[in-house]
Amino acid sequence: MKTIDIKIKVNGLKHSFSVMPSTLLVNVLRDELNLIGTKDACGSGECGACTVILNGKSVLSCLLLACECDGAAVTTIEGLALEENKLHPIQQAFMEAGAVQCGFCTPGMILSTKYLLDVTPSPSDEQIQEGLAGNVCRCTGYKKIFDAVKIAAKALDSK
Repeated sequence: MKTIDIKIKVNGLKHSFSVMPSTLLVNVLRDELNLIGTKDACGSGECGACTVILNGKSVLSCLLLACECDGAAVTTIEGLALEENKLHPIQQAFMEAGAVQCGFCTPGMILSTKYLLDVTPSPSDEQIQEGLAGNVCRCTGYKKIFDAVKIAAKALDSK
């Protein structure tokens, strides 16, 4: 089978790949770039653990072919921090609220939160629920995650 050459900017760095037409974005991120914060969990877009930001929008990388991302800009959890060795305010809020229990869903939750706060800087509970609807957590019961979103919204608003 013939490969496809693609170029993707990931976390601000340009990369070139030759991929099979069936290669998923999650596999390029994890297997080629070793960005294992993006989780490969359900493989069917049900859990949100593979969430990344693609050209400013929240997407499920387990449902997206890598060849569809040619020329795109991708942000993973590893690229979210504003400065090296300093957490992004959303990451800090998740820590403060205790919303990181087992941690498996956390990268996807944080990136979904980033997108939510980018489009809705001061979300209501209903908007938070809708914004995180594609992400599943089996540990926290969601209250701590909602608290983290609210803390992050306040922190980002004060910047």
